[in-house]
Amino acid sequence: FSGFAPRPRPKLGLPGASAQPRPAPSSLFNWSHLTPLELEDRAAGLEPQSPGGRKPCFTLGGHKFQVFGGSIHYFRVPRAYWGDRLRKLKACGFNTVTTYVPWNLHEPERGKFDFSGNLDMEAFVLLAAEMGLWVILRPGPYICSEIDLGGLPSWLLQDPKMVLRTTYSGFVKAVDKYFDHLISRVVPLQYRRGGPIIAVQVENEYGSFAEDRGYMPYLQKALLERGIVELLVTSDDAENLLKGHIKGVLATINMNSFQESDFKLLSYVQSNKPIMVMEFWVGWFDTWGSEHKVKNPKDVEETVTKFIASEISFNVYMFHGGTNFGFMNGATDFGIHRGVVTSYDYDAVLTEAGDYTEKYFKLRRLFGSVSAIPLPPLPELTPKAEYPSVKPSLYLPLWDVLQYLNEPVMSNTPVNMENLPINGGNGQSYGFVLYETSICSGGSLRADVHDTAQVFLNEINIGHLHDHAKTLTVPTMTRCQLLRILVENQGRVNFSWKIQDQRKGLTGSVTINNMPLQGFAIYSLEMTMSFFERLRSATWRPVPKACLGPAFYLGTLKVDSSPKDTFLRLRTWNSGFAFINGHNLGRYSIMGPQGTLYLPGAWLHPEDNEIILFEKRKCGSYIQTTDEPVL
Repeated sequence: FSGFAPRPRPKLGLPGASAQPRPAPSSLFNWSHLTPLELEDRAAGLEPQSPGGRKPCFTLGGHKFQVFGGSIHYFRVPRAYWGDRLRKLKACGFNTVTTYVPWNLHEPERGKFDFSGNLDMEAFVLLAAEMGLWVILRPGPYICSEIDLGGLPSWLLQDPKMVLRTTYSGFVKAVDKYFDHLISRVVPLQYRRGGPIIAVQVENEYGSFAEDRGYMPYLQKALLERGIVELLVTSDDAENLLKGHIKGVLATINMNSFQESDFKLLSYVQSNKPIMVMEFWVGWFDTWGSEHKVKNPKDVEETVTKFIASEISFNVYMFHGGTNFGFMNGATDFGIHRGVVTSYDYDAVLTEAGDYTEKYFKLRRLFGSVSAIPLPPLPELTPKAEYPSVKPSLYLPLWDVLQYLNEPVMSNTPVNMENLPINGGNGQSYGFVLYETSICSGGSLRADVHDTAQVFLNEINIGHLHDHAKTLTVPTMTRCQLLRILVENQGRVNFSWKIQDQRKGLTGSVTINNMPLQGFAIYSLEMTMSFFERLRSATWRPVPKACLGPAFYLGTLKVDSSPKDTFLRLRTWNSGFAFINGHNLGRYSIMGPQGTLYLPGAWLHPEDNEIILFEKRKCGSYIQTTDEPVL
């Protein structure tokens, strides 16, 4: 084999494992001939080899090869910055990029597919090839990824009998239609067709779910029958390897650090095969109300050093995390529902805004020390700026906005978000739902809300409801009044069996003193681009000195003729969403830990930019910007 020099034998007695603290100086890699643009003979792709008397290894095009992978999710990065992030991956010394494919974003309504703009998966894969990078594709259908419902579309939940991630007929039928479309796009991008995709993952961490023994073989067959010919892999942590592995597919492992015991389990599942770590977690995600999580750069460097010395292929998760723009974020639920924050910085190798970190420079030095050729030069940093503060001059209370929404759904009983008869029968995926009904007496109000709700009598806030506070007292009244319940979807759980029960809004009857209320007007607040277009014709009011309750606030962010990245700082605001020129930057919250919202310069116009906040509770003073994030 060519590709890199022979190495000393590992000393641990495990296939592919070694206690060697640093790669031997003579173990220099030269894969300059093994890049998508240079390698013309595509007869043999990425293959596990077990040469007699030698360690198992991967080969690519018949040449010995070790995957140095890093994860970048195209859907979390503004398209204008894809090239910058991929160049930085290559300059660090990586040879492969891995990405998930989010079904919920690509098929927001049944049969309506979106692979345009920031969702142009093919363009991202081809750009990676131009940069000299191979691609490992992770198409799901479930991807976890701390994204809403693990990347599954919410319209699946309209079926009351739906069982996600199983061979339930309704789920399989939907997956088949999605794969018919998606995989037809993937097939031409495969290695053997001249593209950069060298491996495709079957689902994602199914071992931790493992409710249907026929499900993973069904997906394997679905990929093969639609033309996937490259190496198929599964991906699980050590504890769930046995339950997630399937015959005929290479098992890979996910881990937090170099663990000999984990590799022993992997060798038990599949002997005499090269090792690939599909996810080496170099950081972690944050949830609202928790502490910001970080990982020691030295620990990352030491683990990757051991991988290289042990001839273990690996993928750094994340190399660059990006941002949960819009309503993309998922959630956790370990007794308390917590939404994943807007930033997916992940304490990754590159920051959320694409800046270098100590981890980046440590890994670059390491990769440079084992490379037979110089690494590419470092790309320049993306410039940042701090702009003048914005004082919103106009506002619209939510109650004034209702006339600019689509006609409300009229229903005798509450209807959950996913089952609203809107969007061509696909329901509502994200955002808020407002439920209105007339009541003529007070008492004990009870409602099942997901995830959190503000309750109003006419326009007066009388309390809040959530998973652990399902009742409140409605004051006595002398005349009938309008009861309003504004429910926010704060992100569907993306992991565990709880994905089956992620219907949002009001999910049952609403009662006062145990008597069900009837006659609801239900308004959908998805806050799409078209919604903000309609708001342009609204009669906005001057912002008063004090304002309570949900409202939209309008201001102008002034920048120079060459817009740069910046971060919104909303110190005096409480909780809501920020929109710039129609782009949803995501959720902000006084809960923390995240204190700024990333604003890409690519989304700014020279000079004047429209900024709108939807604030749930009370108005703040200024909208500030800073050139440094607060995570």
